[in-house]
Amino acid sequence: MELTVWRTFVTVCRLGSLSAAAAELNHTQSAVSRQIAGLERQLGVPLMERHARGVRPTPAGEVFRHHALATLNEADRAVRAVRDAHDGAFDRPLSVGATPSLAAGIVPEAVRGLLERAGSIRWSLLPGLSAQLHNRVIAGDLDIAVVTDAPPGLPADPRIERRFIGLDDMVVVLPAGHPQGGRGPVHIRTLADQTWVEDNDGSAALLRQHAARAGVAARIDLTAADLPGKLALVATGHAIALIPGVLTCALRADVTTVTLVDPPTRGIYAITPRHDPHPCAPALLDQLATAFTARH
Repeated sequence: MELTVWRTFVTVCRLGSLSAAAAELNHTQSAVSRQIAGLERQLGVPLMERHARGVRPTPAGEVFRHHALATLNEADRAVRAVRDAHDGAFDRPLSVGATPSLAAGIVPEAVRGLLERAGSIRWSLLPGLSAQLHNRVIAGDLDIAVVTDAPPGLPADPRIERRFIGLDDMVVVLPAGHPQGGRGPVHIRTLADQTWVEDNDGSAALLRQHAARAGVAARIDLTAADLPGKLALVATGHAIALIPGVLTCALRADVTTVTLVDPPTRGIYAITPRHDPHPCAPALLDQLATAFTARH
């Protein structure tokens, strides 16, 4: 499969329109249609479906879009690395992975601290869930990943070095103006009749376990695709949610938080490969610990 076709597919997904993608890529619409049709023939499944305002990926197309985007980003980095090497400016780029909350929280702060001390370093950040990031460290795609031991936990793997960064208290995020906003700590029983939204199994498991210990049940009636979607549902008053404490400094202005009595916690870890670690990894580990401490 040619990456040009993959890039066309990703562009169509992003814009939701064959004609808009054709204009951006300087192709004809018929050429874009042929590329998508050829890709579907190769894969043997439909990747696009029409709707009233354009096109969107099918479930199979969305899976392919996710992997295609990662492949294209990596291909672009490979091209830049080769050109840098040819120009005599080669240095090993630092590939960092992090869970969504940590990618929005302590990781950018830690990388800034690293750059202030180590100078200019080419680096990239890939958000993902802990299990996915663990596998990408093993595969050599990531030099370091910042993950958590939220259910189902972190596997023991002799190919990985693990460093404990800190223990993070979970908090409840509420729409601005909620009666419990800014108070706390409150008991989970106070919020038991609320509608909850979750975006991943690990966070949902922490919430259910915490509620069960208090003898109540949390009504997780809504599911979000990701962390921004989860916060959007809270901000618009549809639900409340459990979020990591490290995220509170990066929240949008139309939500607020409340702490819990005996809150659920999750451990934050940095994992690196045992073999051929990146030279900057030890310094970044120190900066991650510093950034986490500053948030608590």
